[in-house]
Amino acid sequence: MPSATEAALSTPLLLSISAGAIAILLLLIIRVRLHPFFALVMVSIATALATGIDVSDLIATLTGGFGKTLGNVAMLIGFGAVLGRIVAVSGGARVLSDTLIRICGRERAPLGLSIAALLFCFPIFLDAAYVVMLPIIFAVARELKGSVLLYGLPVAGAALVMHALMPPHPGPVAAAVFLHADIGLVLFVGLLVGLPTWYVMGYRLAVTLANKTPFQPVPDVMGGEENDGASPPAFGTVLLVLLLPLVLIFMNTGISTLISAGTLPDDNPLLDVFIVIGETPIALLISTCVAMWLLIFRRGLKAPMDAINDIIEKALAPVCTIILITGAGGMFGGVLTASGIGNALAASLDAIGMPLILAGYLIASVIRIAQGSATVAGTTAAGIMAPAVLAQPELAGMPAACITTAIVAGAIGYSHVNDSGFWLVGRFLQVETRTMLRTWSVMSVGISLMAFALAWAIFALVS
Repeated sequence: MPSATEAALSTPLLLSISAGAIAILLLLIIRVRLHPFFALVMVSIATALATGIDVSDLIATLTGGFGKTLGNVAMLIGFGAVLGRIVAVSGGARVLSDTLIRICGRERAPLGLSIAALLFCFPIFLDAAYVVMLPIIFAVARELKGSVLLYGLPVAGAALVMHALMPPHPGPVAAAVFLHADIGLVLFVGLLVGLPTWYVMGYRLAVTLANKTPFQPVPDVMGGEENDGASPPAFGTVLLVLLLPLVLIFMNTGISTLISAGTLPDDNPLLDVFIVIGETPIALLISTCVAMWLLIFRRGLKAPMDAINDIIEKALAPVCTIILITGAGGMFGGVLTASGIGNALAASLDAIGMPLILAGYLIASVIRIAQGSATVAGTTAAGIMAPAVLAQPELAGMPAACITTAIVAGAIGYSHVNDSGFWLVGRFLQVETRTMLRTWSVMSVGISLMAFALAWAIFALVS
């Protein structure tokens, strides 16, 4: 079926349909203000019909991309959201912040808060994490009599880096699924790229921008820090809960790599168990269960199961929209693959000599600038680039992980007035839009460019 479509339509026509589909998608989201889920579904249907996909194959093509994507990302996003909320409600976020501020000292309180956000934001999304951290930011700023931007901006920088680059956040997970990149390798590349990017752009640049901005007093807005009423957990316990999924995922990747290299046997039942435990959904499930035990049951709450069920309900409800948007993005990518547009794009990029990693970054950046959502930008760009990447088997492994990181780096940058994160941070900190453009927006551009540069450097070394 794809070959028949490619034979019937020329490459210029396929690329024109692709460009038109993206333009209509952005028009529906930006101008019409249609929800991205509906916009992606409608554009996917129109693109499939325009490229000649048979009506009898239409539903199978649509649901194939949608279902495959959800099968990979839904559990990751769900478990990550629950894990993050358990840490938040148990008081783990405050424990992280207080301990790191004590270690770093009062003068380096912005660094302590930023490190706390870096750890806390591994499993929890940017908006939820920032709201949880707000009372801590306000309390520290009041106590130290500093500008709220000096403490709020480095936290936002850390949250932005983690949301952009690290699974189980939806952008990198969806992009990895589309490009068939190993989640463990994406996590590894994300750490290699993310840690220096956070320190230089998410912390250093944030502090510099805050110091160059007129003093911003602590607003009266309170972020509603949640707590279940029991004694807060120990710092080591919170750290264990947050680092456990990383350890398990890295274990899976390491063992699988050693087996592929012939260093370890491929028929060892014990190694098979370790590999299964380290699969990303299982690793997050185990970590979430450990968090339930350590942060809920062992802290002596009167009705622990009621507390857990309440946490799960409140954690899963907000991420349903994200999961559906991600699945619809997979549907759009599936249509592009089935129609032959992906192969046409790959041939065109090869003809003009543009590296795939640069093309992925630019496409994600343009979509991000145009419509604001990092998840939509990363998902759409990865879907567009997937056929071109998958057509080159030599890009499997680390190169695919680097391309994934480059795409999500483009998707997180260039934040401005059409990004919900821009308004969330600005409204809670009660700073003017002009100030946000001079601080938050500049920081997001710096994070995007540095993350892309480092991803491309690693790509050049491993390709």
